[in-house]
Amino acid sequence: MTEKRSLLLHEQEKITEPGADNRVTSEWSYDRHSFMWNGQRVFLNSATIHYFRMPRAEWREVLVKAKLAGMNCIDTYFAWNVHEPEEGQWNFEGDRDCGAFLDLCAELGMWVIARPGPFICAEWDFGGFPYWLETKPNVKFRENNETYLHYVDLYFDRIIPVIRERQVSTGGSVILVQVENEYGYLMDDAAASDHMIRLRDGLLRRGIEVPLITCVGGAEGTIEGANFWSGADGHYAKLREKQPDTPKMVTEFWTGWFENWGGPSAIQKTAPLLEKRLMEVLRAGYTGISHYMFYGGTNFGGYGGRTVGSSDIFMVTSYDYDAPLNEYGRVTPKYAVTKKWSYFVNAFGTFFMESEEVPEAEISPRHPKGTSIRGRRSGDQTVWYLESHLDERQTLPITLEEGRTLPVALDPGQIVPVFDRIRIADDVFLTGGVWITGNEMVNGERTLFIVGDTGQRSVVELEAPSLRVISSSMQLLLDHDPESDVRRLDLFHFREPGTIRLEAGGVPLRIIVLDSEAMDRTWRIEDADPEQLRYVIGLDDVNILPSGQVKGMISDPDRSMMLLGGWPCGEQMLTGREFIQPDVAVESGRAEDTKNYHETKGNHHHQLPVLPMPPRLSESPDVSRIKLEAAAQSPSGQPEHFAEYRQDYGYLLYECDFHSEEGGTRNLILPNLQDTARVYVGGVEQALVRQVGAAAIPVRTVKGTNRLQILIQHMGRLNFSPHLGESKGLAGPVYLGGTVQDIRRDWQAASGIVHLDEVNHLDEVNHLEEHPLLSRSIMLDGMDRAILVGAVSKGLRINGIDVPLEGYQDWFSFHTVDLSLYLKPGEVNTLEMPYSSSPLNRLELILYRNADELTDWRMAGNEALLPKQWETLGTFNGSADPMETNDDVQYSGNRMASPLIDRSYGQPVWYRWKFSRSDVPEHYQVNLMVRLTGMSKGTLHLNGHHLGRYWQIGPQEDYKVPVSWLQDENELLVFDEEGCAPDRIRLLFDKPSQYPWVVIE
Repeated sequence: MTEKRSLLLHEQEKITEPGADNRVTSEWSYDRHSFMWNGQRVFLNSATIHYFRMPRAEWREVLVKAKLAGMNCIDTYFAWNVHEPEEGQWNFEGDRDCGAFLDLCAELGMWVIARPGPFICAEWDFGGFPYWLETKPNVKFRENNETYLHYVDLYFDRIIPVIRERQVSTGGSVILVQVENEYGYLMDDAAASDHMIRLRDGLLRRGIEVPLITCVGGAEGTIEGANFWSGADGHYAKLREKQPDTPKMVTEFWTGWFENWGGPSAIQKTAPLLEKRLMEVLRAGYTGISHYMFYGGTNFGGYGGRTVGSSDIFMVTSYDYDAPLNEYGRVTPKYAVTKKWSYFVNAFGTFFMESEEVPEAEISPRHPKGTSIRGRRSGDQTVWYLESHLDERQTLPITLEEGRTLPVALDPGQIVPVFDRIRIADDVFLTGGVWITGNEMVNGERTLFIVGDTGQRSVVELEAPSLRVISSSMQLLLDHDPESDVRRLDLFHFREPGTIRLEAGGVPLRIIVLDSEAMDRTWRIEDADPEQLRYVIGLDDVNILPSGQVKGMISDPDRSMMLLGGWPCGEQMLTGREFIQPDVAVESGRAEDTKNYHETKGNHHHQLPVLPMPPRLSESPDVSRIKLEAAAQSPSGQPEHFAEYRQDYGYLLYECDFHSEEGGTRNLILPNLQDTARVYVGGVEQALVRQVGAAAIPVRTVKGTNRLQILIQHMGRLNFSPHLGESKGLAGPVYLGGTVQDIRRDWQAASGIVHLDEVNHLDEVNHLEEHPLLSRSIMLDGMDRAILVGAVSKGLRINGIDVPLEGYQDWFSFHTVDLSLYLKPGEVNTLEMPYSSSPLNRLELILYRNADELTDWRMAGNEALLPKQWETLGTFNGSADPMETNDDVQYSGNRMASPLIDRSYGQPVWYRWKFSRSDVPEHYQVNLMVRLTGMSKGTLHLNGHHLGRYWQIGPQEDYKVPVSWLQDENELLVFDEEGCAPDRIRLLFDKPSQYPWVVIE
């Protein structure tokens, strides 16, 4: 078909001789198979990395790690609330300098997919919108609302020039720009068209020339991608049907998942399963993928969002995401999987981008029961995908055409590529059921990397007019069929890399045989000069400094290290010990080689010093106890929410006095509560409210005047929802009195009584007809207001009248519905709702009286909770036992001097520690974290940097302390809502901090 041209024509002058005017035209284009750069096909392998989730000092190393993993592109959102935290106050400096981030990508030779929003989701507060946007009259988000679009235009006026000036058409590296984000989750393309076109035109009008893309939903004039973790085939079919002439791209391939306070660890997407899903993507035919996330980072400050589902799914501070690179930028087993897959794709990228799926009727290989096979073909070359459906690892035979039978080793569920006469050089073809993670010229030799698990035997066939073995570092079984040009190589995968040199059809061919662990430690290092391409095998981690110096981490000094390609010292096989301690290597009999190597490198290594130790906190922190007191009267007499109070994040304290005729327990009714709240009466904490939306909280009162205080922490706005832009804090009146009923039980269906609360009642609903109508009776009992909160189903009716649920989506299982106007006082009211699912976490009916509203509210924000007076913490609540000890707090000499008896002060407290930066030897690269054992909930601060929220209900236990934010002398502040004893807080290094780094070049 005819290739589609983009709007981009990148012209740059290239002067070859003085006075010459030779112009080189570079073009980014695409057809139905793939994107193309100057006519060359590009498999777009992109790493999603958000510049705003890490300090600027960490950008380079994280981007370099992406490049070393085989990525050729970086995908990033741009967060509006990061750049305009207050209206009209723009910030593009320091950690927020997104232009510098794009420039660094270009410097490192990485293309960029720019996603400016304005909505970005990303588990980020408010989906990236600034908090003050909520205060604009009549604003409605993500639609053609005049107010909303006015501020979007102002945002675009600022952010789009940053992107426009860095497109490939102007010498930068931005190749694609996304229009909005995941709009298809809200409505179909036809309904979304007006708004999407409005945003699309806003990009074009401001000079965006590169192709525009969308994800989950499309728009005219854009290329649509799909977001998913599984189901690659189904998504591919939908994209092909909608846009047959565009490349197929996974715009978000979810490598892991986010975590929320009180939820489980997000470790369900294991490394083996990640490999399988990546192979499904390749098998389906995609030629572009963006790994979301490749590096997650951290939700510093108040930027962690809240997502749909139950009422209290608030993001933890870590956005580790169980991604290939962890929160600290360390490689993980998923990084190894992604790198191996990327190297495999890079080795045969042209084939994958030009291939078509083999029709089922043409699938010829014979394979055992318990397996399935599909294939992709380009010309006379085929790659088969053999998938195991067995429950144990097996080595199975697969028979190709002409009776060629190969053994293939598969783990349960694994998909292994089977090469069927794939061309690796002119007149040289390879067949084999193995992973091949390199196929290129390295130091003048065509070099293949063949990978298998430790102890695995692999068989490959090479077909060439002539083939002879030059040398081999391992025993090699070589069979030759005299009637053909096929040689069969029987290989064994040891822990020690093996090298086989051959000449095939006049082509110098080198095969590097690796086990899977050696592949995990194989690194491809590009150079502007292709002849200087290098590989290093044996390092646990690698970094390339701005100077070009290559450094690597070694956890095992006895591991073999192999240098291939254009190293100044030449190709070598050494041990880790020879890098770390050359004097020891001299004694081992390798003196001459080691001496020559280190003289060549100019390095002067010595015995490594002792392991680095984390900083020691001061033995006893300073403490500042906060007296909860709100003196400023609310202008309306009612509580104001955060945006009305003109505060973005942190805390608001609400306070009022009320009179009680008699003491006892009464319900406090909060009809609109979107955050966790601590409730105090008479200075005594009554409850920590977690399930929000609306709440009824029993509080103890005394006869006479009572002081009510509600301390609310902003826990993050919804990052994605049909109800985006909820008011944070208390919004609207608060009431005293009323009742709350758990109404998950005793629903009437045609088949009888149905309970929706407990798992052991599921049998009762498993046999119901699809979405049967359930009903139950309710009485007001003298109340005139009613709220239904929890897992409400669409089709809700009261007394036969439909109750509208604005923005209802099946996947949004939490709603707060005011039923007051539909209920009849003094009568039996009928509540009807179609059955959707069970068990339900929550479905409550809250009843109260309008006359019981509390008035005359006073408020205070963050300013009232700042530390005012510091004192040394020697005792806590007036008591301490100097004889009590706690060996558990001992860590590198870091121990509290006075163990604390009472575990909580019962009121918010600030703690302050001083500590010195550790002396870290140059051979180590450390990452620092703080562990908050025993604390409750609050915030962390280091040297004026807000490290984020904490809440010791899991799953997060440790909190990142960026090393780049350390000074010689440091101050750590912890605000704890309960004033818990801080005797077990300690600073830690992550585990890889104990391993040395050595200079390779």
